[in-house]
Amino acid sequence: LLFTQPNWAAEPPLRFSVAESWSMPLIQLDDYQPSSGILFDIMQSLSRQVGMRAEFHVLPRLRVQAALERGEVDIRCYAAQAWVPNLSGDYFWSLPILYQRDLLIASAQTAAGPYPDQFSNETVGTVLGYNYPDLQHLFDNHQLVREDARSQEQTLRKLAAGRYNYAVSSQLVLDWVNLDLPTNKRLKAISLIGEQPAGCIVRNDPGLPTQKILRTLVRMRVSGEIQQIIDRYTAPRT
Repeated sequence: LLFTQPNWAAEPPLRFSVAESWSMPLIQLDDYQPSSGILFDIMQSLSRQVGMRAEFHVLPRLRVQAALERGEVDIRCYAAQAWVPNLSGDYFWSLPILYQRDLLIASAQTAAGPYPDQFSNETVGTVLGYNYPDLQHLFDNHQLVREDARSQEQTLRKLAAGRYNYAVSSQLVLDWVNLDLPTNKRLKAISLIGEQPAGCIVRNDPGLPTQKILRTLVRMRVSGEIQQIIDRYTAPRT
């Protein structure tokens, strides 16, 4: 029986990068390893369908691309071509698996305004190390003042707690945080800042089943599996 079982320990793993600044619903980190979330479920299902064991490398966000370029990880998921304009190396891009919709979000009490063009030294919740090119002119003119947090979820939790009146975050994180809030306290999206399709970057390595990985991601998207995973974490609870 021992000889008929797959020897997972001897097989090379499929190594995924995980940015430590990610938060739910994308990733839940426990003891510095992912345990749940949209990206965790997608990566686990992808690995299972290509017949490899998933291995997760949790890294500071600014070190993720360098780890891919050095061959320390095989796949970087949740990446957009606009975020890595100077990509060096031999890679394949998957089709988009998620869409990053960045929103200006208000608390329930301040959702009626003012709006960006009316801001003057207005504190806005942001994420440490993130760039917001579509808002940079407002930062430069001191219409907006950044208050950084470690993650998008933390940014929105502080908004809900009244630490400031506005924050920048994605639609996915907004939907996740609102699940825990009563209807009259739910945060409101007041402006779309930008939208980017996000897919996976796969190293073109003869030791990797690269085409099988890309085909599997297509199948997961077309079959509705990825949308089902997203809904599992963001659909309103009944």
